[in-house]
Amino acid sequence: MERKTNTIDASNKVLGRLASQIAIILQGKHRPDYLPYKDTGDFVIVKNFAQIKLTGKKISQKKYYRHSGYLGGLKETPIKKMLAQNPEQVLKRVVSGMLPKNRLRKIRLKRLSVE
Repeated sequence: MERKTNTIDASNKVLGRLASQIAIILQGKHRPDYLPYKDTGDFVIVKNFAQIKLTGKKISQKKYYRHSGYLGGLKETPIKKMLAQNPEQVLKRVVSGMLPKNRLRKIRLKRLSVE
């Protein structure tokens, strides 16, 4: 099986729509030999991610949460801060949520890169 490299220009695209397009390519659903239990997806390179659009009030209201496991250990980070510090992490987190929750998820996410 030969994997191709897909380059996507993210300028003026909506984050969720872009992420669903990337998830389809990473899974290999665009190929005629797709099987859900095999890893047949392609590589994805995203360019101009800094010019991504968020619709509505997401830039000011959306927050990502993580928990340390201790009492009162809930941390929240606004998406505006995450986009300023590490935009690649935002895209990987969104695409990760759109991939199936199985053993292939980590392997598929390794084929995604942001430039």
